[in-house]
Amino acid sequence: MSNTSATSPSLQSPILVTGGGGFLGGAIVRQLLEAGVTVRTFSRSRYEWLQRAGVEQLAGDLGDSEAVRAACQGCRLVFHVAAKAGIWGSFKDFHAANVIGTRNVLDACRSLGISELVYTSSPSVIFDGHDQEGVDESIAYPDRYRAHYPATKAEAERLVLAANGPKLSVVALRPHLIWGPRDTHIIPGLIARARSGALRRIGRADKLVDFTYVDNAAHAHILAARRLAPGAGIAGKAYFITDDNPMPLWSFVNRVLETAGLPPAQGSVPPRLAYAAGALLEVLYRALRLRGEPRITRFLVEELSTAHWYDIGAARRDLGYQPPVQFEEGMKRLGEWLRTL
Repeated sequence: MSNTSATSPSLQSPILVTGGGGFLGGAIVRQLLEAGVTVRTFSRSRYEWLQRAGVEQLAGDLGDSEAVRAACQGCRLVFHVAAKAGIWGSFKDFHAANVIGTRNVLDACRSLGISELVYTSSPSVIFDGHDQEGVDESIAYPDRYRAHYPATKAEAERLVLAANGPKLSVVALRPHLIWGPRDTHIIPGLIARARSGALRRIGRADKLVDFTYVDNAAHAHILAARRLAPGAGIAGKAYFITDDNPMPLWSFVNRVLETAGLPPAQGSVPPRLAYAAGALLEVLYRALRLRGEPRITRFLVEELSTAHWYDIGAARRDLGYQPPVQFEEGMKRLGEWLRTL
């Protein structure tokens, strides 16, 4: 599907994929294997499916600079996909994985003479809590963030883009709300909340939101790698990646629930009330050091009550990106996967 050529200069074996056993990382690994590329992964755990595929797996923590360096040894290209995601947790944990881990990957690339790095960022690095409709990559980073994840991803993205130079070419991709089979975050979370009766709309407006089918996101990464080289036009830049099909948020949610055999989301909470509840829960969880995460946070309320969709014209022009998998096909594949669980 990716039409990737294993003879591309940037796709010479072996290639390292950090987080290669995960959702997006795994999709990238599969597309590389289909292209005949030898792949190595670096993750905190080992995965049986990677072993069956003959992938060399190195286990370790991104915060361990020596382990990261060992994983990068002998590679020309690195896909740095691994990160700590989520709406809640300690700043220390997010910073260690997303900032220190990225710095370790950059240091390893520079010390080992690795010439290309494709970094997985996120549109949340520019999210300011307000509607963002059709914005492009010229939008600035906000002055503040409501959660540690976007704050640390923004810091890491800055590090990556600043590292671009004649010896190390970098590009950052910002896929938005990745979904599809093997998802371990968005889809399972929606289904779990719906089954428990805890899923509520935030407000009555159904704002437009972009999504990215997982194979489309992986395809964009492969395209970027094929075009990345010292002095290349994409080097040192960030790109939004989506399905280029913004949808009303709750229409998407209800379609996922229908595919999972569940009724649509019922009831709604006014945004101001939800925001106040999120602020209170954040205080309580921190003060009482409660385990788990709050049912709602201020960041989540802003994400669920605002429009966020992006102009991917730059990715089309510079990467040749065209989403290969359309919405209906993606939802069909999602349904087939859900029926196997």
